[in-house]
Amino acid sequence: MAPTIATNTRVDRAALNEFVGPRHRAILITTRADGRPQTSPVTAGLDGQGRLVVASYPERAKARNVRRDPRVTVCLLSDDWTGPWVQLDGTGEVLDMPHALDGLVEYYRVIAGEHPNWTEYREAMRRQDKSLIRITIDSWGPVATGGFPARLAEG
Repeated sequence: MAPTIATNTRVDRAALNEFVGPRHRAILITTRADGRPQTSPVTAGLDGQGRLVVASYPERAKARNVRRDPRVTVCLLSDDWTGPWVQLDGTGEVLDMPHALDGLVEYYRVIAGEHPNWTEYREAMRRQDKSLIRITIDSWGPVATGGFPARLAEG
């Protein structure tokens, strides 16, 4: 059996959006007050303006960190652990209620489609005092897959 060879494919913004769109599993990396990284597994979506969106709560570490230092990194994973992934770097902002509400509706739509009762959903978001983290993607690495270095496939 031939070894699986790692790949790194550089993509333009259109191809990045196409790759990111159907993927929702991510690790959000923010910066703690002491400068060390804070990692948070999140469900993310790509909004209509090409920003990555993540639901949160105002008191969560990720929201507090983004308010203090908006620089973020996201590792966006495929559903299959061995599938392709990409690292995104960007600038985050936190929207709180009531300003987060329309963004949370869009977040739900890009992750799960239409809700059976939008009035109920909106009320739940208000009651839970949800926040939305929006990340403007500034740069990204190649779309990558794991595996062996190509040199090991030879002979």
